[in-house]
Order: sequence, then structure tokens, then C-alpha cells
Amino acid sequence: MIFDIIIYSIKIYYLIMNIIKRRNNTNLRRLNEILKVFSKYEFGFVIERIGLKHKIPFFGHSNKYESLEELDESLPVRLRKTLQELGPAYIKLGQMISTRPDLVGELIASEFSKMQSDNPTVEFLEIRKIVEEELDSPIDDIFDIFYETPLSAASIGQVHVAKLKNGPYVAVKIQKPDIENVIKSDLAIMKFLAKRIDQYIPKAKPYNFPTIIKEFERSILKEIDYNQELNNMEHFKKIFDDDETVHVPKAYSEFSTKRVLTMEYVNGEKVSDVILSEGVYDKKLIAQRGMKSYFKQIVDHGFFHADPHPSNVYILKGNIICYIDFGMMGFLDNEFRENLTELFVYFIEKNVKGMINQLSYMGILNNRVNKKDLSYDLMDLMNKYYGVELKGVHGGMMDLISIMRDYEVTMPREFVLISKGLSMLEETGIELDPNFDTISTLEPYVRKITVRRLSPFRLVKFIKDNIFEIEHILKTLPLNISKTLYKLEEGKLLIELEHKNLEKMTNRISISMILSALLIGSSLVILSDKGFMILGLPFLGIIGFIFSAILGLWLIIYTLRGKNY
Repeated sequence: MIFDIIIYSIKIYYLIMNIIKRRNNTNLRRLNEILKVFSKYEFGFVIERIGLKHKIPFFGHSNKYESLEELDESLPVRLRKTLQELGPAYIKLGQMISTRPDLVGELIASEFSKMQSDNPTVEFLEIRKIVEEELDSPIDDIFDIFYETPLSAASIGQVHVAKLKNGPYVAVKIQKPDIENVIKSDLAIMKFLAKRIDQYIPKAKPYNFPTIIKEFERSILKEIDYNQELNNMEHFKKIFDDDETVHVPKAYSEFSTKRVLTMEYVNGEKVSDVILSEGVYDKKLIAQRGMKSYFKQIVDHGFFHADPHPSNVYILKGNIICYIDFGMMGFLDNEFRENLTELFVYFIEKNVKGMINQLSYMGILNNRVNKKDLSYDLMDLMNKYYGVELKGVHGGMMDLISIMRDYEVTMPREFVLISKGLSMLEETGIELDPNFDTISTLEPYVRKITVRRLSPFRLVKFIKDNIFEIEHILKTLPLNISKTLYKLEEGKLLIELEHKNLEKMTNRISISMILSALLIGSSLVILSDKGFMILGLPFLGIIGFIFSAILGLWLIIYTLRGKNY
């Protein structure tokens, strides 16, 4: 019996070791593939700098570029092609980076916004298997009709049209087989590469690749969980329940899981197709409704669609706006939402002082930022639009993000997402209506923000939201005051002071006192007119003056040079 247990344990051990080995081999092969693609697009020098050249077999690279300083204007294009060739996870990474010009700059962000994938479709037999496994029923027991040809395909999943048993037509979004494991494996490699690039290439530190990958990991893991998207849809639908100008597709939670999402089939046209149409829709009205609906999400609810590009916005009969694809959403808490909208008001009003004060209040600007220089740059930005009727926010907000990047200030992720979202909708609005005026469309919301700031109910709401914290302060305040007064009365109050550079100052004072003592002592010896004489002066006095002169000169030189001693 014991012998059988030992044999069984050994078998389990070898099974586990084989799984680990196979997994490590898979990651190593994938890493080799990634490095070969990087080399193909002239990033071989990066592989050498991070110490992976000799660890990967059959590796070679072109010598066209040997350092970051030699990179030319082709960099954004080559980066896009690299990520595009590496597959779904890297394409998603590129699409996420395209929303963060504050981290990578406008050129790279703009190029990455062109990121496309071939998105091959999965055979219907595999799709059928996934649907039946996830919904725990034969597909024919749930659907009257299930079209085998997908309506659309993306890097993570594909959408099929179907008809529920005795029910309406629906769109069924199915995750591709094994995509979660592929993404998690690529994430592990991304984190490994990002850490080494940050460690071995100092010039790359400003891009903060580990932070970008960490943010991407959080985003992509939410996106591959369709339960999260279902919750987003239901939350978003509540926002527009009483708004007849916006429609949000209904989600069918009973036919949805982590890998399958069933939702209402939307019978409308993409806004990109509406732009090209003639006489069917009221394009001016659609542009206004789109922008108003987006600002309503931000200002009133703090929950907004983070990727409202033309393919994710449909137009229904009656010029009704319909958002789809709720995998990427933004969330603002009440305090941040209020601060952000106030910053937006200052921006529209071209109030530079207000913008700097608000950025400082929000903790975005720290003491290392030269606020005087920043205010000059912001004034130049405002003067760029001065005398021009400000109809849009796109150019100004992107310029603001660019200025902040020059000062190594990272804007909050939500601010950048909102800026990109507003920019997308504004560009779409102008394509729909060349005379579209974003500012006049948003004026009612700007007035609403101003009234809200001055409202006495704001104070009441603050007290209500912080009632427990206020209660704790009021309870502990008398006791803390009593303790402080008691310590003061007993002479036991301790005040801790932090001295900076005190050692340097102390050293200089000590040397100055020694120098003074030498000068006084040497003068007394000279006046005594005693001892061994040279040129009619006491020898010790002369030596004292010479040493004092050397010490004084040394003190002056090192003080001017700012040396530590």
C-alpha cells in the first residue's frame, strides 16, 4: 500500500514537472517569436541592450539602428506594424496606447489609432461547442435560428446573429477558443520585457513601460470577462432610461456567461455609414445628440463609454444614438468628477490661473514643476486660440496634454480618456455637420456646473457624504485639544524639526571658527614680538597666517562649487 502511494506520488510529481516544463517551453517559443518580429522591424538593438540576444537561438538583427538617439520618423509606423504582427494581445495593447498620448506622445498615439487586425473567424463547430458548454444546453434548445456566418469578428471574439426560442433576434458575442490563456501568456512576457527595458535602457524610462503594461493588464482582463461587459451595459442602460434620444441594447443575463454575451440585435447603421448617406438622417441633430449624451455620461453620472469611435456608435430610426461594445468604460468618483469638470470649465474660459490652481488642488502638479514657466506655456496655448471663435475642444485639449508631458506631468487616465472620447465625437460631429459647434452644444452643461458650484445644496451634500468622518472629528477634537494643553502646561510638548543640509552648514561654521581662531592666535603671536624671527616677524605667526590663508581659500572655493564636506 505504502509502495503504491510512493509510486503514485512520483507519477504526479513528474506529471506536474512536465506541465511546468511544457508551459515554460511554450513561453520561451513565444518569446523567441516576439523577439524575431522586433528584429524584423529594426529593434534588434533593444534586444541586445536588455541582454536577450545570447539567450534566444538563431537571433540576428539589422544594424540600421544602434540606439534610441538614431531612431527616425519611421518609429511610430514600425512600432504599429510590430504590435499588429504579434497578434490579439499586442493589438489590444496598441489600441490602449492610442488613448494615452500623455504617456507616449501624440505621434505614436495617432499612429496606433490606425491599429487593425486581420481577425480570422473561428469555425462554427468550435463556436457551437463553446456556446453549448457555457450555456449548458444544446444550441437548438435555446435558439430557433443561429446563423453560422459571423456578423463581425474582432481579436478576442466574434458576433453571430441568432433568434431566441419564441423570442426576438439577438446578437451573440462568443469568445474565441483559448484566447484567455494566449493573452495571459503574452501578458507575462510583456511584463518581463517591460521590466528589462525600463532597467537596461535609461532613455526609455520616461515612457514608464511597466506602468503601461500594468494598466493594460487591468483593462484587458476586464475585457475578456463578458460578465463585466454585461454589468457595464446594464449600468449604462439605467443612465439613459428616461432619454428618448439614446438607446442602449438590452442584455440577456440568463443567456450570458464569462465567455458568451447575448444582447439585443440592433437594426441600425454605423455612424460612419450615416456620414456618407444623403437625405435619410438629420446629421446636424445627430452630431448635437452625440456630444450631449457623452457630456451627460461624464458630468451627471461619472460613468462613460471610453471608446466612442464611429464603429461603436449606431444610428437608429428617428436619429436615435445607440452605443455598442461596453468592454472599455471609464469611471469617475464624485470628487474627481467635480474637480475634472471644473478644470474643463477653466479650459473653455481660457483661465490659465484657474487651470494651474485646479491642477495643483487635484494633486496633478507637484512642487517640482516650475509653475511660472508652465503658466507662460499655457498662456501661449490660450493665445493660439485667442481671437478665434472657439468651436471645438480637440486641438486645445491635445495641446494641453502635450504641454503636461513636456513637464513630465502625467495627467489622470480618466482625463485623457475623456479628452480622446470628446475628440472622437467632435471629429464625427464635424464630418456630420461642417458647422458643428462643440462649445455652444456644451454651454448648458457648463452653466449647470457653475450653478452647482455656487449651490448651498453642495455644502449640504458634502456634510451628508462625510457625516461619519465629521462625527469622528467632533468626537476626538476635545480630547486631542485637552491632551495638547496638558502637555503644554506640564512642559512635555515635543516639537520635531527636520533640518535639511544642516551638516553642511555645521561643517562650514566649524571651519570658519577654526579659521577665525588661527587668525586671532597668529595676530597675538606677531604682536608679542618673541620667539624665532624671520624678516623681523615671529616664525609661528607667519606660519599661522599662511595656514589661515590656505584654509580660507579652500573654504571659499568649495563653498562656491557647492561641494559636500
